[in-house]
Amino acid sequence: MNANAPANPLLDFSGLPRFDAIRAEHVTPAVETLLQRARATVDAVVADARPPTWATLVEPIAEVLDGLERAWGATSHLNAVVNTPELRDAYNGNLPAVTAFYTDLGQNQRLYERYKALRAAPEYATLEPARRRLIDNELRDFRLGGAELATADKLRFKALQEESASLSAQFDDHVLDATNDWALFVDDEGELAGVPADVVAEARAAAEADGRAGWKLTLRMPCYLPVMQYADSATLRATLHRAYSTRASELGARAEWDNTALLDRILALRAEEARLLGFANFAELSLCRKMANDPAEVLAFLRDLAAKARPYARRDIDLLAAFARDELGLAALAPWDLAWASEKLKAHRYAFSEQEVRQYFPEPTVLAGLFRVVETIYGVRIRESQAPTWHPSVRFFAIESADGAPVGQFYLDLHARPHKQGGAWMDDAINRRRFGDRLQHPVAYLTCNLSAPVGGKPATFTHDEVITLFHEFGHGLHQLLTRVDVAGVSGIQGVEWDAVELPSQIMENWCWEWDVVAPMTAHVDTGAPLPRALFDRMLAAKNFQSGLATMRQLEFALFDMLLHAAYAPGGGGAWSSPQQLVDEVRREVAVVPRADYDRSLQAFSHIFAGGYAAGYYSYKWAEVLSADAYARFEEEGVLSPAVGESFRDEVLARGGSRPAMESFIAFRGRPPQLDALLRHNGMTSPA
Repeated sequence: MNANAPANPLLDFSGLPRFDAIRAEHVTPAVETLLQRARATVDAVVADARPPTWATLVEPIAEVLDGLERAWGATSHLNAVVNTPELRDAYNGNLPAVTAFYTDLGQNQRLYERYKALRAAPEYATLEPARRRLIDNELRDFRLGGAELATADKLRFKALQEESASLSAQFDDHVLDATNDWALFVDDEGELAGVPADVVAEARAAAEADGRAGWKLTLRMPCYLPVMQYADSATLRATLHRAYSTRASELGARAEWDNTALLDRILALRAEEARLLGFANFAELSLCRKMANDPAEVLAFLRDLAAKARPYARRDIDLLAAFARDELGLAALAPWDLAWASEKLKAHRYAFSEQEVRQYFPEPTVLAGLFRVVETIYGVRIRESQAPTWHPSVRFFAIESADGAPVGQFYLDLHARPHKQGGAWMDDAINRRRFGDRLQHPVAYLTCNLSAPVGGKPATFTHDEVITLFHEFGHGLHQLLTRVDVAGVSGIQGVEWDAVELPSQIMENWCWEWDVVAPMTAHVDTGAPLPRALFDRMLAAKNFQSGLATMRQLEFALFDMLLHAAYAPGGGGAWSSPQQLVDEVRREVAVVPRADYDRSLQAFSHIFAGGYAAGYYSYKWAEVLSADAYARFEEEGVLSPAVGESFRDEVLARGGSRPAMESFIAFRGRPPQLDALLRHNGMTSPA
C-alpha cells in the first residue's frame, strides 16, 4: 500500500478500490468526508463572480463527484455481492444522506443558472460535441431534478427522493432475505430423481456445510432452475415453485419481508414526483431520458410485437400441452410442469438436453472463447491481472490496445453464493475521464450467478449461462471501450436507457456461430470439443418456444408501462391493485397457466429496486437495434474486424456523447428495422 494513502480505504482514489481493506465501519466517515468536500466545491463554484467556463464550472464539479461516486459505488457493490448485516446497516444508514445530496445538487438554483450561462456563452459553440452534450444533459437533469420548482415543492421533492431510495433498498433486501432464508432438506435421494448429478452434489455439500444430513435445495438459480427443469417429482417441483413465486409477499414465510405495501408506496411516490414536475404520470417523466417519445409509442410498439408473436406462442403452448398429454401422461399443464415438460419435449424433438451440453462448456474454455471473440472483433487484448477483491473466486482482468496501451479493467464475479444478490449485471467502478494531463481509465464490475465448481472440477455452464455471460460482457465493453474523455457521457454514462441493451444483446448472437462456439468447448471429463451434430441440434432448437419467451418479456414490459402510465396508486382508477393490473395484462398477452398464488410482482426488483421503472420495454426495444446491427456482421462477416471496428467506433466508443439513434445510423447506414429480430426469433414463416 502507498505510504501516503489515506487510512480510510474508501478515501483512496490513487488506484483501484482496496477491497481487501474496506470494512463496514469505513463507510460513514468516508461518506461524511466526501459529502462535505462536494458541498464545499459546489459552494465555491456558485460563489465565483466570473462568467462560468468549462474549467471553472464543469471540471471542479466532475472532480469532486468522481470521488463520491467511486466510494459510494464500491459500497453499493459490496452490499450487493457480500451482503452482511454490518454492510447493509452501513449502506442503508448512509443512503438518505447521499440521496439528499444529489437531490440538493439537482435543485441548486445558483448552479443551474451557472450552467445556463455557460450554455449561452460564446465558449459553448467552441466546445467538442461531448462537452456540449454533457451541458445539455445537465440542463435537462436540473429541470427533472426540480430546480425550477417553488421552495416548498423542492422540499417535498427531496423528501420523495429520499423515501423512494430507502424503500427501493428495502425492497431488494426483502427479496434477498426471502431467497436466502428458504431451504428444503431432502432425506431420500430418490426424491431427486432426474436432477443433474452436479446439482445433487452441490445440494449435498450445502447440507453438509449446515451440519445436516441429506440434501439442501435452495431458491438460488443454479439450484432452483435445474430442479424445475429436471426433477421427476411433481411434488418437489410444486414445492419449490410455490416458494419461489411467493418470495417477499403476503404468502411468503416471513411477514416482515412482504413487499406488497412497499411497492404500493413506491408507486405513490413516483406518481407524486411526476406531478410535481408537471408530467401526467411517471412514465412520461421516465421517457425524458430515453429514445421513445411517449408512453403511447411504447405501448403501440409492444402490442404490435405481441400481435406478431402471439401465433407462435399459441403454437408453442399447444404443442407442449399435446406432448405432455400424449407422452408424459399429464391431462393438464400445471405451472410447475412447464419447465420440466418443455425440457422433455426439447430432448424428444432435438435429442439433447442442456445438462448434456453443459459438460462441453467448462469455465476456463468459455472465458478463453469469449475473450477470443472480443479480441478478434475489436482489436484489443485481454489478460488476467491482479487486484484486491471481495471474494476468493473473483478474478481481475485488463484490456489493452493492440500496441499494449491500457484501455480498461474489469472484475469478474461469476458464481452464485449466499449473501449475493441474484441475477446478472454490469456496473461501473471507475469512469473514463480526462483531468489536466491525466487520463483515468474505466473499470467495470461484471457479476453473474452461474454454477460454481463442484468436486474439484471446473464450473460448467449451460448454453443459456454462456449467453448470459456474453450479454453482461457486452455491457462491460460499452463501459470499457469508450474513447470519450468527458465524465457524464463516457462509457455507459448518459446513454439513453432503452439503448443500453444494444451492446449486450448483440454479443448473444456470437453464441450461435459454430466458428465461435467450437473453439470454446472442451468436455469437462474428456476434453473433446462439442460435436458438430450436437451443435446443429442446438441450433435447430434455438427458437424452441421463442414465441412463449417473447410473450413473457412483453408481459413484463406491458405491465411495467401501464403501471407507470395508467395505474392510479391507491387503486382509484381502472385497477384496484397492481396485482389486478398484472392479471389483466396476462389475460391480454400470456398464453401459459399461472398459479393463483403467483406473487412474482413482489420480487420484480427490476422496476421497484433497479433502474427499469417505465423502462422494461427497453429489452425488446434494444433487441430490435441489436438484431439489425448484428445483421451487418452477418452480411459482411460475423468475425469481421472491419465491421467490429465500425461498431466500436460508432457505438461503443461514443458512449453517451451523442444520441443513440445517431450512433446506430452511423453504424448501420439507416434507421433500425424490425425484420432481423423476427428472423432471429424464427417468426418469418406462418405459425
